[in-house]
Amino acid sequence: MKREYWIILIVYIVMQFSSLAGVPLFMFGFKHFGGKLELAVPVWLLTSFTVALIIILFILRNEMKGQSFERKGSSFSYSAMWAVAGFFLALFAQYVAAIIEHLIGINPGSENTKEIVNIIETFPLAIFVTSIVGPILEEIVFRKIIFGALHKRFNFFISAIISSVIFAAAHMEFQHILLYSAMGFTFAFLYVKTKRIIVPIFAHVTMNTLVVLVQSVYREDIERLMREAEAVQNFIGGFL
Repeated sequence: MKREYWIILIVYIVMQFSSLAGVPLFMFGFKHFGGKLELAVPVWLLTSFTVALIIILFILRNEMKGQSFERKGSSFSYSAMWAVAGFFLALFAQYVAAIIEHLIGINPGSENTKEIVNIIETFPLAIFVTSIVGPILEEIVFRKIIFGALHKRFNFFISAIISSVIFAAAHMEFQHILLYSAMGFTFAFLYVKTKRIIVPIFAHVTMNTLVVLVQSVYREDIERLMREAEAVQNFIGGFL
């Protein structure tokens, strides 16, 4: 793996753990300068993710000029077609994974998504991170670098499975590891199909944006439907 890729992985890992020092620092600053303490987490989230993306894009500046594997990528029209189709493919993969999780007794709903929605309600600019910056960083790290390195040594299926499980584990919701892995596998497929990282980035950004908007706008309706579904399930379970 390229030296630049190792640096990118380090930057990404440091960003993930930077909140341990960054959030307390921001809370201290807000407390002494009259800011709202509840803004410390979303403001640090926006700051750390944005800085990490800028650093990573700077490291990849030569490849972004076309001096890389992607210069042999698919045509614009073909890539655009798969970018749009990939969004629906990712939704379908998520839907199938959710059904399987339900069948094996895993409760629906994501704590990560709930926390993200709460953060956005507190600080609306955070949607820039959850819908754009975050997906871009994840596709560069998990698809371009990790999957790309594995795919040089193994076939697509093995490489996609391993990188997708790593992608799922990074979200720290192990009960939904199948759900995240299905999405990661889909994005890996899009990357190999078009040889352009912008394709899975587009699908990922679109999907995250949709999920966040739906959860934000229809949050109360979704929670009500989930309570009703749980009640029906418990009612049926009482007869079995």
